[in-house]
Amino acid sequence: MAASDNKGNKGILLESGTNELELIELYIDEVGGYRGYYGVNVAKVLEIISLPPSVVKPPNAAPFVAGVFNHRGKVIILVDLAFWLGKNRMEGANPIVIITEFNKVTSAFLVSGITRIHRSSWANIRPVDAFMQNFSDAITGLIHLEDRTVLMLDLERAIGEIDPRLAVPQLQQGEERTTVPETVAAKMRYPMRVLHADDSGMIRRATRKFLEENQEFVVTSKVDGKEAWEYLMDLKKKAGEQNRPITDFIDIVLSDVEMPQMDGYHFCQKVKSDPVLKTLPFVLFSSLITEKLRHKGESVHADAQLSKPNPDELVQNLKEIMSKIYV
Repeated sequence: MAASDNKGNKGILLESGTNELELIELYIDEVGGYRGYYGVNVAKVLEIISLPPSVVKPPNAAPFVAGVFNHRGKVIILVDLAFWLGKNRMEGANPIVIITEFNKVTSAFLVSGITRIHRSSWANIRPVDAFMQNFSDAITGLIHLEDRTVLMLDLERAIGEIDPRLAVPQLQQGEERTTVPETVAAKMRYPMRVLHADDSGMIRRATRKFLEENQEFVVTSKVDGKEAWEYLMDLKKKAGEQNRPITDFIDIVLSDVEMPQMDGYHFCQKVKSDPVLKTLPFVLFSSLITEKLRHKGESVHADAQLSKPNPDELVQNLKEIMSKIYV
């Protein structure tokens, strides 16, 4: 399927830092005749197939897990997206399976069908407000395409409900906190101040809890890159007025990639292009960090790129980046 925008351009490769995305518009036909439209970032999609004939429901599986199936020698969990969203999908049509890869996990989602791929800007995606997010953590944003509203899905949450270790930062039993050499640690300033941007309330809460647990970090959370950028602009203004370096106010920036209004790549590019802010270490922390997409973070000069949800790797890299400043 070729991507297209409102101007009819097709198949244009997206560059990092342009704040653009390609999204697959899928739909779920519900009993009663309603059709709901949802969006998924193309970067997460490996393949689109028909429903396999041999899907087996494992014992004790979550109710929204339709089963597992073998695809190209790999056993994949199939999530019934309608069931997970609390919808009653209409049977009888020819359902479609979207195979995805994120958080270093391959999974699949059962839907009624797909309309097309759209190219748009993250600026066109409106973040959900606090009420909407409390009502449904499954939705991270809204975008108006043609004559309909499309809801952007938080697929990481679905996988996290199957196994929280696959989506939410948490220290595994038996793991120890990362340490830095004592000579360096003695020079480091604690707590280290982290600006964290992520559109998922679940991830924001879990990351903040994990980082602040041992009082090594203090976290300021923002819902997207635009809000985080505006926060940095306020800090920059304050630093200028007081004739102080920006590092007197913030130590490091941690950002998701997929976010309404402004994505992590564009946010990083803006920080690294600013003469005052460019000295701040910038870490991309996203389910989209894979070897085939790593070049995108490199092109906007991110200091590190970490795949969710490995918390120990996150802490290790934050400490290593900051320790280099104090060596």
